[in-house]
Amino acid sequence: MLEIIWAPWRLSYVSRVGKEDNGCFICKAAKEYPERAKENLVLYRGERALVILNKFPYNTGHLMVCPVRHTGDFTSLLTEEVVEINDLLKRALKALKRAYNPDGFNIGLNLGKASGGSVDTHIHYHVVPRWIGDTNFLPVVSGVKVIPQSLEETYETLKKCWE
Repeated sequence: MLEIIWAPWRLSYVSRVGKEDNGCFICKAAKEYPERAKENLVLYRGERALVILNKFPYNTGHLMVCPVRHTGDFTSLLTEEVVEINDLLKRALKALKRAYNPDGFNIGLNLGKASGGSVDTHIHYHVVPRWIGDTNFLPVVSGVKVIPQSLEETYETLKKCWE
């Protein structure tokens, strides 16, 4: 029996891979905050950095911490940006712990096109909650990963824990 796993949010990504980009989604989200915060999945925007959910998550709660200023060059970050980004990374970990009680986290950057990231023009730290036993054969054998909570529900859960 074939089990269907629904991941409808992936269609928007799959359908635009390799096509021309319509601008930086991080810059758009920062500019439209707070009016369209929920639509753009922005949990928080500070003066120099913001926290946004990843629209194509590896795990429930996968978010990104980004400078507001558009740059793909890590060495160009101002000290004030680095300080605010690190503060938001700490706050993100606390909110994720309150919301989901993960056993650990992956935090990382993909810098430059060769790094394998899909967005190389705007720096963003990935914060991915991890649980013991959260990996299995499914992604390896079938290329499928199950995310058990919708982005809307994840946004609401983390927004409550952020404030």
